[in-house]
Amino acid sequence: MKEIKKFNKIDVNNIEKKLNIGLFLDTYYPMIDGVITVVDNYAKRLVKYANVTVFTIASKDKNYIDNFPYKIVRCNKLDIPGLDYDLAMPAFDAAFNQELKNSKLDIVHIHSPFSLGKAGVNYAKRHKIPLIATNHSQFKQDFFKATNSPALTDILLASVVSVLNKCDENWSVNEMTKELFYSYGLEKKPIVMPNGTDFKIEDYDKYDIDINKKYNLSKDDKLLLYVGRMIDLKNIPFLLDSFKLIHKKDSTFKLLLAGDGLRLDYYKDYVKKSNLQNYVIFAGKVTDRKLLGSLYKRANLFVFPSFYDTDGLVKKEAGCFKTPTLTIEKSFASSDIKDNVNGYISKNSIEDFCNKIIEIFADDKNYQEVCQNAQRDIYVNWDDIIQRVFERYKLLIKQKKTRNKAIKKSDEYTKTIKNIQKQHSKLKQEDFKSKQIVLRKMSKYPKTIHRIRKTKKDN
Repeated sequence: MKEIKKFNKIDVNNIEKKLNIGLFLDTYYPMIDGVITVVDNYAKRLVKYANVTVFTIASKDKNYIDNFPYKIVRCNKLDIPGLDYDLAMPAFDAAFNQELKNSKLDIVHIHSPFSLGKAGVNYAKRHKIPLIATNHSQFKQDFFKATNSPALTDILLASVVSVLNKCDENWSVNEMTKELFYSYGLEKKPIVMPNGTDFKIEDYDKYDIDINKKYNLSKDDKLLLYVGRMIDLKNIPFLLDSFKLIHKKDSTFKLLLAGDGLRLDYYKDYVKKSNLQNYVIFAGKVTDRKLLGSLYKRANLFVFPSFYDTDGLVKKEAGCFKTPTLTIEKSFASSDIKDNVNGYISKNSIEDFCNKIIEIFADDKNYQEVCQNAQRDIYVNWDDIIQRVFERYKLLIKQKKTRNKAIKKSDEYTKTIKNIQKQHSKLKQEDFKSKQIVLRKMSKYPKTIHRIRKTKKDN
């Protein structure tokens, strides 16, 4: 059961000064992933009552034009062939640094601990403003996959942790992620700040695109839906192998995959070689929110076998439309799911995943209850989350100002004490010098008296 603290709606007119909020991350649109979606939802809600700037990397597509209700400042990049992501180079971009210098931020929130995250950290430290980091990814897993070296993985992870430990607060999306990042070496446990979705229950009927007609489905087809990047990291091969086994048992199932990625063509070839092209649909990258909502609405089950994702916004999106999610046990995505209550959890094997899907639709009464509970427990709207985020921002800004004042006063007292000590030391030195003069004079007097006495005696 989700527990999201409700706040009164922010009264824009009562805010004396609009805060300047800086969000930093190393990738952004036109690419789409979970972190990008999170930052976009933060920005377009916060901009209603604050000045928001997203500091990010230049687009891969040179013809891409930003069109957002908030400001975007992009920096130069270094292309990395064969990867989805490029390397941001903010330190070598004078225009970017001038924009950052002129931003007059009140708070910095980094969403990646790399080049742009470090730029945010440096700005916050230089200007003594609050600094937050949200922990999105399983970095240890990423680094080992990229290097296949435990030693290099530890070095890279230590570099990330050193950045995160400079922050005033770390935020994690759930309890499992919180414990994971603490095990990485954070000095303090993160606080939990969950993600949400921009879909709203009250808009349910507006998502009325005929998915059956668009994708040539029968009303009796049981539609399994996946939304996300087409990469092995998301466990897509496992999903396709599972569906291959499902199809042998029940041909009324269809699988629709929405997303793009480096392995998309490989997956299409695999499906064709498996003779499943009439049962597996590749919808490509879906940017139309009405179409995406209609897909969730039509789907009978959302399948999410990823071990990589720390949370999965897509689960919440599916939950809005009463579509439950099937995850794998011990995955982070399964952390808020109770099996056969508000979603489903399978053991980590192709056969178990297949059998679990067959079992789900064999018990329609339980399935209908789980659909209702998915909306009740898993779904949460971004508006509720951002209210909580903004309240936290204001608290941290207030605390930082109080702390800065205390430090300033402490510095003033320290300076005063040092001045007094310096003056006292000077007086002691002057007193010592005076005493030395007197002693020198006194040492002369006996000699003078002895000389006078000797003179008298001689006369």
